[in-house]
Amino acid sequence: MNMTSLYPRRIEPRIAEALQDTPVVLLAGPRQAGKTTLVKQIAQQQQLRYLTMDDELTLLSAREDPVGMIRSLDRAVIDEIQRAPQLLLAIKKSVDEDRRPGRFLLTGSANLMALPTVADSLAGRMETLSLLPLSQSEIELQSANWIDCAFAGQILKADQPALGNDLIERVLRGGYPEVISRATPKRRVTWTRQYIDAIIQRDVRDVAGIEKLAQLPRFLRALAQTAGQMCNYTQLGGQVGIDGKTASRYVGAFEQMYLLKRIDVWERNRLNRVVKTPKLQFIDSGLLASLLDLTADEVQQDRTRFGNVLETFVFGELLKHTTTADGDYRLLYYRDADKVEVDVVIENTAGKLVGVEVKAAATVKESDLRGLKKLAHIAGNQFKMGVLLYDGTETMPLGDGIWAAPLSTLWGV
Repeated sequence: MNMTSLYPRRIEPRIAEALQDTPVVLLAGPRQAGKTTLVKQIAQQQQLRYLTMDDELTLLSAREDPVGMIRSLDRAVIDEIQRAPQLLLAIKKSVDEDRRPGRFLLTGSANLMALPTVADSLAGRMETLSLLPLSQSEIELQSANWIDCAFAGQILKADQPALGNDLIERVLRGGYPEVISRATPKRRVTWTRQYIDAIIQRDVRDVAGIEKLAQLPRFLRALAQTAGQMCNYTQLGGQVGIDGKTASRYVGAFEQMYLLKRIDVWERNRLNRVVKTPKLQFIDSGLLASLLDLTADEVQQDRTRFGNVLETFVFGELLKHTTTADGDYRLLYYRDADKVEVDVVIENTAGKLVGVEVKAAATVKESDLRGLKKLAHIAGNQFKMGVLLYDGTETMPLGDGIWAAPLSTLWGV
């Protein structure tokens, strides 16, 4: 049974809007996040021809005669286009001759914008939307957007807060539709391991042109140990016997596959940002937990390693909210010379901020607010709200625009 079709995807109305006024729409995101299911539904509704580059004959045709293939299409969905980037120039030509909106709906499980030819050739002709694994809101059939609400000064209500073991279960499961449809943690881990192998064996070679694949699984595990921390490429590479430059390239490849993301530091002056060390975050907490061999039994006995995975879970949920929000937001983090940190800083286009701190415990201490208070002080009138998300049930004001709220407000109403 296909799980994705059970869950309405929040990005669907965005795709429909984009197809009404843009010739080419690209739906990008990780493999197995539900892109194919969604675009097949849209192809049916809009009577678009459906082609996939996962089909060997179609792929051969695309590589041998890209212009001929595109010429034969009026309006079409082309799935997994990163396998045949030659098609993009042919699409550009075709679109330049016929600018009707909604001609091509493409999907890619690699960030095509990182390929230099693509960014240039389709500028102004293509809109890119992201489909990440299922958010908790989609799983719970809720439509409110946590980030839009926070910038409007509201925190969503948690109908039935997910606490303790329920929360652990959600975090270790993550959002891939296939994982959610599997009944036991053992079956989920099996799927995740095969998924990572498939990406390394196939996509990394396809897109990033990396030949030495033997080191990649070990390197990905080394990255998992540093999730949510600042990344030192030389140090990371040293753990698996590669130099810092190669390590940086490998991280770039995993980023192109939507396995992880580099997060920049928030600074008052936007121009200074490039200098500071980015932090690495995985996009799916289930994938991270699997790489760390973290089980529910371990978490129940000892929460030491759970904190980082929980932070990844919150980051992933917020990232999913940015893809479907009405506003335009960037996710950053805060850390200063005194090592005071805020896990996630959400910034809107006007430079206003919402700070989010993540805590795995059910109690909140004053010391937990240090980062948010400092951020509020430094950001001044740019600071909209600070939220400490914790494993409890009450939403409480803590002064200076700072609140404590249950983690499950992330998929609240």
